[in-house]
Amino acid sequence: MRRVIRPLDMDQWKEKRQQKNTKPVDIAIDLKDYALEKDIGKNEQNYRTIFRKCSDVVIRPFKLGTNCEVKALLVYVDGLIDKSLVNNFLMRSVMLLMGGKEHLMIRENSFDLLKDCVINIGEVSVEDTIEKAIDKILVGECIFMVDGHREVLSVSVRGWEARGISEPDTEAVVRGPREGFTETLRFNTAMLRRKIKSPDLKIEIKTKGKYTKTDIAVCYISALSNQGVIHEVFKRIDRIDIDGILESSYIEELIEDEPWSPFPQIEYTERPDVVAANLMEGRVAIMVDGTPFVLIVPTIFAQFLQSSEDYYQRFYLSSLFRMGRFLALNIALLLPSIYVAATTFHQEMIPTSLLVSIANQREGVPFPALLEALVMEFTFELLREAGIRLPKPIGQAVSIVGALVIGDAAVAAGLVSPAMVIVVAITAIASFSLPAFNMAITLRILRFPITFLAGMLGFYGIILALLAILIHLTSLRSFGVPYLAPVAPFRLDELRDVLLRVPWWRMDYRPESMEPRDKRRQGERQKPSPENRNGKGDGGNA
Repeated sequence: MRRVIRPLDMDQWKEKRQQKNTKPVDIAIDLKDYALEKDIGKNEQNYRTIFRKCSDVVIRPFKLGTNCEVKALLVYVDGLIDKSLVNNFLMRSVMLLMGGKEHLMIRENSFDLLKDCVINIGEVSVEDTIEKAIDKILVGECIFMVDGHREVLSVSVRGWEARGISEPDTEAVVRGPREGFTETLRFNTAMLRRKIKSPDLKIEIKTKGKYTKTDIAVCYISALSNQGVIHEVFKRIDRIDIDGILESSYIEELIEDEPWSPFPQIEYTERPDVVAANLMEGRVAIMVDGTPFVLIVPTIFAQFLQSSEDYYQRFYLSSLFRMGRFLALNIALLLPSIYVAATTFHQEMIPTSLLVSIANQREGVPFPALLEALVMEFTFELLREAGIRLPKPIGQAVSIVGALVIGDAAVAAGLVSPAMVIVVAITAIASFSLPAFNMAITLRILRFPITFLAGMLGFYGIILALLAILIHLTSLRSFGVPYLAPVAPFRLDELRDVLLRVPWWRMDYRPESMEPRDKRRQGERQKPSPENRNGKGDGGNA
């Protein structure tokens, strides 16, 4: 007779089958449940439990002493340590020297002998909690434990693979240093030390991220940086409580003053010379392990229009380039909106011959100038994004060929006018000339609403948009420093390094906006003396 399965039996059957097919789930490790013990066997068991299913963690028990009567334990992560240091220096010195008769080693003095006499590696520290020991293991250090001692020895044998130092692709210069930061924090701090050889350069390490435990280095010159700014930086970093930090942008979003603003309030760079120059003006640098981009605070608007090469070229050339960048900023932000407003509402402002030429070009275009501009801008942004995301050899071809083909086909089909293609091309070139990529992105975003207002209200819409942007910029602060300094509030002395770049012998003082502890940058009378020209003066008489 066939059995009829009732609904209740079916539910029980499903539950039993689910329990049968369910595999045991690993629960989160809480290190508070573990502690360092004097018994080496219990310590080994604790470490094997904590690092269960961690195939890259090596737990190596061994014995020391002439008669191998002292038990010891070695723990490290394969891939984060230099095996040659561990095998040829650490293990060899420990097992050979500790087994010799010259060391009268017993269980009670084995820890002190290891620390003071045997281990021949520079960085050795003593840890007394299992949390600190685990942290040391996971950052590439080797842990030594000896039976009968609760404390452990942490030996620095870090040796993972790292990218070599190369020139940054995002901040290329014609004249200047060619080295850039890498993803290894200690390499980056060393490059900064090479630039600033002073004990006043302080580098303090903070660790953030529940799972990543990312090292964050706060760098400043104690004799120059404002103590209030330094305190505020540490206060905001200490407030961070997050699962992980993989890039400096995590820190940037968590510590900036106004997160809803489209304008970047923190500068980032890959160049050690840029960081060193900003530190010597009284700013603070924030390095994050795992990324070559270093954050610089406080930041003002003018910094995003300055390049490190401005200080390596002659001052009149740098001033000319800076004025060109300010012009490019206005073109990148306003040119499409001005074209739309002029052709739609204010034709009387266009010269007659030019107006006739534009009218002839737009005679067969079925779309209004506003829609034409928005579609062309959006299409160009898609092409630019596609060129970035594709592999480099293909991306450049796609962005260039795509722009040429689409622009030519759109004009031939009568969908857009040739003048609009020229306007969009000039706007793109102007945005490419800005040295700061994050500021160029901001201008690209703001260009769309300004163009829309220009199509609705003409030049009145452009003026309203500019007033709104200006009011917003004057309200911004970066770690207490006004974003538009030294224009608002106005400081005449600081304008010598904003729109223009005066000669070095005229930049006697550091920016007052940063409130540096030492305001003077250089000694008096640095201008070249006329009496030393043509071999005259003391040098000529010598």
